[in-house]
Order: sequence, then C-alpha cells, then structure tokens
Amino acid sequence: MRSYGKDGVVDAIRAAGGDIFAITSEPQTLATNAQHEWNTNFAHIGDPHQEISKQCSDSGWITLATEDADLIADRDGGGDISWISHPGGFFQPGVLALSKEDRVLYRWISKPSRKNIGGANMRPTAAHVWSGIKKALAAPAGSEDAAIDDNPQYDSAGVPWPLFIMMLLANGWFVKPAFFLLASGAIPIEVRQRTAMKRLIGFCIAWILTFTFLPIWLSALTAVAWCAWVTPFVLEINARMPKEPAE
Repeated sequence: MRSYGKDGVVDAIRAAGGDIFAITSEPQTLATNAQHEWNTNFAHIGDPHQEISKQCSDSGWITLATEDADLIADRDGGGDISWISHPGGFFQPGVLALSKEDRVLYRWISKPSRKNIGGANMRPTAAHVWSGIKKALAAPAGSEDAAIDDNPQYDSAGVPWPLFIMMLLANGWFVKPAFFLLASGAIPIEVRQRTAMKRLIGFCIAWILTFTFLPIWLSALTAVAWCAWVTPFVLEINARMPKEPAE
C-alpha cells in the first residue's frame, strides 16, 4: 500500500477526481496504527465485522477469501491476543476501483498459497493498477465491468516457503513459529523481520559450530530433538496452506 503514495498514484487518483482507501479486517485502532506507521497518505478503515467486504461481495464487485483467525492466534508467540479482535476472521488482500456510477474499473484478488506466503506478499504494483484504471476510464460509456486481473505486474517474486517457515521460527526464538503481526506499540514489522533474519543466520552458524566442536552423536541427537519439537507446528502451518492457489 505504501507504494501508492511513493509512486504518486494517490495524487494522480485525487487529481482525476477520485480517492483511495485501505480497508482491513483489523480493528480501527490497528488500522490507524498502520496508517501512521506506514505514512500512506490515505485513510485506513477497520472492518473487523467485514461489513464493507460483504457489501462489495453482495454488489458483485469483488469477493475476498476469508481465513479463520485461530492459526495466527495460536502462533502469536505466547498466545496473548487480547489486543486483537477478528470476529469474522481475516480477509485476503484485494484491489477494487469503482467509478462514480459503480462501474468496476479494476479488480484483483489474492489467492493464498505457499508462493505468496498465504497472501502476505505479491501485490499488483501501484503503477500497474493505475494503468488499468486509466484504460477503463478511457473506455466508452456503458462499458462492462473490468474482469478480475489474473496476471498483474507484481511488486515481488514471492518468498521461498522453507525460508518463510524458518523466519517464523526465528521470530519465535526457534521454539515455535510466531507470525509478524502488527500491534499497537509493537516494534515495526520490518525491524522484526530484519531481526529474525539475523537470528536465522546466527542459528545456522551455531549449528555449524555445534557439529564442528561437539561429538557428532550429541550434535545429531540435539538436532533430532529440535526437529521433533518444531515439526508438529510446521506440519500444522503446511496443512493450512495450499501449495497452489485455489481456482
């Protein structure tokens, strides 16, 4: 979302007589926190009961995939989720552009899979979205709604699934996976991700030193014990995440 401001798309949309909003299934407190932290220059609106999302679906504009909150709640690095509320679960990302006449100018929906780490990354670039909107605006009056964009220009190539799992484990100090959740007063997600990467590098170095200086049987036994401990967590996440996007 931050790229919309950085690439000048927010200003271009407003200059064309429109506006832009970010709708999230987070409570309004976290939506406002993200708006301030990311400095997006447009309003973030919390929709924890998914009323806006439902209206978009009922109107035939866009229907977002919805995930239960249990998996993330169970993996929040300690289980304290008193600061968060998702009565309707989490809805997956999407992009929707409407004209004043409610004609769909652009739409895209995220199809969660391991490639986009459950919908956490791989978004259409702001420039690509704005290009699609301009083409739709230039179409003759009465044109049909834009189809869902199944082949956009993405802002990233995705993250290898094994690396993502190891980053979650690093964020949970290799005891159990911990998601990078946005919380009021918490350390910014980017900082936590960099910290997790440093931990992961240190973790690999520690294993190399362990197998270098300790007896092989002891090192191997320790490695097997750790793998046995984290495997159920990893299998649970794997089971909840499809390898390929659902059609």
